[in-house]
Amino acid sequence: MLRRPPNNMADVDFEQPDPVVAEAHQLHRSLGPVSLVTLGIGEIIGAGIFVIAGTAAAQHAGPAVLLSFVIAGFGCLFAGLCYSEFASMIPESGSAYTYAYATMGRFMAWFIGWNMVLEYLVSSSTVSVGWSGYFASLCENLGINFPATFANAPVAGMGLSDLHLTGAIINLPALLLILLLTAVLVLGVRETARFTTLMVIVKVSIVVLVILFGARYVHFSHLRPFLPPNTGSFGKFGATGVLAASGLIFFAYIGFESVSVAALECRNPRRDLPIGIMGSLAICTLLYIGMAVVLLGVADWRTLDVANPVSFALEKIPALQWLIMPINIGAVVGLASVVFIGLYGQSRIFYSMARDGFLPPLFAAIHQRFRTPHIGTLITGFFAALLAALFPLDILAELVSVGTLLAFIAVCGGVLILRVTAPKAKRTFRTPFVWFTAPAGIITCVVMMTSLFLSSPDTWNRLLVWTVAGLIIYFLYGVRHAAPWKWRVSNEG
Repeated sequence: MLRRPPNNMADVDFEQPDPVVAEAHQLHRSLGPVSLVTLGIGEIIGAGIFVIAGTAAAQHAGPAVLLSFVIAGFGCLFAGLCYSEFASMIPESGSAYTYAYATMGRFMAWFIGWNMVLEYLVSSSTVSVGWSGYFASLCENLGINFPATFANAPVAGMGLSDLHLTGAIINLPALLLILLLTAVLVLGVRETARFTTLMVIVKVSIVVLVILFGARYVHFSHLRPFLPPNTGSFGKFGATGVLAASGLIFFAYIGFESVSVAALECRNPRRDLPIGIMGSLAICTLLYIGMAVVLLGVADWRTLDVANPVSFALEKIPALQWLIMPINIGAVVGLASVVFIGLYGQSRIFYSMARDGFLPPLFAAIHQRFRTPHIGTLITGFFAALLAALFPLDILAELVSVGTLLAFIAVCGGVLILRVTAPKAKRTFRTPFVWFTAPAGIITCVVMMTSLFLSSPDTWNRLLVWTVAGLIIYFLYGVRHAAPWKWRVSNEG
C-alpha cells in the first residue's frame, strides 16, 4: 500500500487527502488513454524529427545516425517501462521528481525536480526560438516579409565571455507564441487536451505523408559509407560519433514522461498512464525511424546541417515540391506543440514541488473556475517568454538532455529500490525482466551522458553552475519546508 505521511510523519491512507492538498487544490480529472497518448506524441514529435536528425548525421554519425536512433530509443524504452511501473504505483503529478521522493528522499527529489526545469521550461524557450525561425520562413513562402530585427535574439554567444549584441531588437514570434500558449493552459486541461490533439493530428499526418511519398525516391547509395571513419576526435564519426549523435537524438525522444506529469488529471491513472507512456513512445519511434530513412535516402547526409533538413532534402526532388509547404506548416505546428506541452509539464512540476513544500505555496494555487495552477502557469510562461525573447539558448540544448538523462537514471534506480524494500506492494503494471531492464536503462543513459560530456566538455561547467543555483534555493527554502519523505511504500499486496 502507498501511504503519505504529513508533516508529523504519521502514516495515513493514500486515499485520504493531504491537509495541504485540500479540495481547493485539486486538479480537474478529465484525461483518458487517448488524450494521454496524444499528449506524449505532442511533446515528442517536434525539433527532433524536423531538425536534429539532419544535424546529428552531418556533424557526428553520417548514415549511422540510424543506429543512434536505436540506442536512444532503447534507453527510452527501458526508462519508459520503469516509468510505467512507478506511474501505476504512485498516480501523482510530478513524474520523476515524485518517484525520486518516494524512493530516495527529499534531497534527491529536489535534485531531480531542479533538473526537470531544464527539460521543460528551458527546452520550451529553446524550441520556441526554433519555431520562430520556421515561422519567419513560412511567412516568406507566403509572400510576407517579417523583419529580421523582430524575429531574432538580441543577445548571442557560447559563454559569458562571448556574449554580444546581434543588432536584433526582440524575438517577437517566440515571445507571442509562449504568451498565447500560456493563456490556453490557464483556461483548463480539457482545452489543453483538445488543442494538443489538433496539433498532433496535423503534424503526424504530414510526417506520414513524407514517409509514404518520399520512400520511393530513397537511393541506398546515399547510405554509403554507412559508418564514416572517425576524423580523430571523439564524436566526429566512427563508433564514437554514433554515441555522440545518440545524445543529441535523445533530445528527440524527450517528452514521453510528460504523460506521467498529468497523473492528477487522469480519470484512471493506474491503468491509463502506462498506456499513454508506452503508446506514445512506440508510435513516435516508428515515425522517427521512417522519417530518418527517407531523409538520409533522398539527400547526401553531408548537406543536412541546416535549420530545415527535411524540406531542404525534398527540394532536390521535383516531384515532391508540393510537400515543401505542408512540411513547413507541420514544423511550425510540431514545434509549437512541443513548447505547449513543455509549459504544461513545467507548471505541473512546480505545482507538485510547491505542494510538497519545496517552493512557495502560490505555485500550488488553483483557479476556482478553471481548476488549473494558474499562478504557477503564468510564472512559467513569463520566464519562458523572457528567455525566448532575448536569448538563442544554444548552450542549454545539451543541458536539457543531461537533466532528463539524470531523471531517467533516478527512475530506473528507484524501481530497483522498491523491488527490494517493498516487493509485495501493489503494482498494476510491472516492469518486465526488471533486473535486466532497469540496469540496462541506467547504463544506456550513463553512456549517452558521457558521450555528451566528452563531445562538449563545457557541458560539465554549465551543469555545475545550474546545480549550485539549485542547491542555494534548496538550502534557503526547501530544506526548511518540505518533509523528509513524501511517500512511504509499504510492503503490502
